[in-house]
Amino acid sequence: MEDDEDERVFEEIRKKRIAEMKAAASLAKFGTVLEISGPEYIQEVNKAGDGINVVLHLYKQGIPLCALLNQHMTTLARKFPATKFIKSISTTCVPNFPDKNLPTFFLYKDGDLKSQMVGAVTFGGMNCTVDELEWMLHRAGSVASKMEHDPREKRHIPDVMTSAIRQANYGNDSDSD
Repeated sequence: MEDDEDERVFEEIRKKRIAEMKAAASLAKFGTVLEISGPEYIQEVNKAGDGINVVLHLYKQGIPLCALLNQHMTTLARKFPATKFIKSISTTCVPNFPDKNLPTFFLYKDGDLKSQMVGAVTFGGMNCTVDELEWMLHRAGSVASKMEHDPREKRHIPDVMTSAIRQANYGNDSDSD
């Protein structure tokens, strides 16, 4: 009798796990970075579908940070296959798009622009890691990351000179006379 109960429990767990896997598979529609041009923009971005997050990277060949972020996008596209990752040469997608604004990420949900990240400073320059980009996209709601803290906090370098000046001034308080 105990074996029948165990078997029933295992069967319930198995069915539940299969249902979870099917649900995850139905969301995992993408998994790669799609390259588009201007005419494909409306179909691939604005008409992506209900509940679909789209990350669009406008870039230009020859800009090292754009190349780095394209590599990071490839990694993140595999990690978050429920999000549609797209890249496009900036002037192909948006005529006369200024190079000074590159790289640029436009983040969409349900076909509507929700957020944008513009320029090298936004990404921290060539020091931007895949974890940092994941965090930025997670904070904007574009990927369902399990990260709980900004990975850039680990890199924070204290300003030693300013703190040394503060400590020196603290010991020389001349107003105490």
